[in-house]
Amino acid sequence: MKMTLMQHFTELRRRMLWSVFVFIFAFCFGWIIAPYTELFLIQPLLNIWDGATLLYTKLTDGLMIRFSLSTLVALIITIPVLLWHIWAYMAPGLHKNEKQFLIPIFFISPMLFIIGVGFAFYVLFPFVFKFFLEISKTTNLPTVLLPAAKEYLSFAIDLLKVFGVAFQLPLVMIILNKIGILSRTSASKCRRYVIVFIFIAAAVLTPPDIVSQILLAVPMWMLFEISLLFMRNDS
Repeated sequence: MKMTLMQHFTELRRRMLWSVFVFIFAFCFGWIIAPYTELFLIQPLLNIWDGATLLYTKLTDGLMIRFSLSTLVALIITIPVLLWHIWAYMAPGLHKNEKQFLIPIFFISPMLFIIGVGFAFYVLFPFVFKFFLEISKTTNLPTVLLPAAKEYLSFAIDLLKVFGVAFQLPLVMIILNKIGILSRTSASKCRRYVIVFIFIAAAVLTPPDIVSQILLAVPMWMLFEISLLFMRNDS
């Protein structure tokens, strides 16, 4: 049954309100579990640094960190709900072949994001934090290392987002191939330029140390090579 323009706006408004309500509920939930979220994100540092101590440099740091972590939890919970509402709103007007094209994207994209985040958290963080600690110990000055909690969490969350987005590369390449913009042959011919671009992007997106840059660039290179296996040759 066809809907009028006003009915479309009403349906869109209803789904947006549901998403807002979910965000508010998720934010409140995130506020409650914020101390546990903070401890979870700091755990990779605690695992390699006995007696680690993080510093609150301002009186407002505790509040700002809790607000930031609550927002992060709310987004993690809300985004899948929002994607579902977008799909439910669009689906009635899509053809069967369009649905077959879009449905996998809604599932594969979050999966790739989670894989990227997991790789950063469980593989990258231990290497990078250990590297930073070793560098700090090489100074001849009498120093005490007290990382600021706010800066650490901002650094960690930014890296997690970078890896989550970077791991979308195979999906982007396969979509471009599916709609006829990029063929496997063209992508293969551009391999050397893609590799250079990947390493440049890794240098820009990660902290200024060779370890984290390599640990982002190499997986992206592997993902590029894997993507080629699922691409068609026709242009």
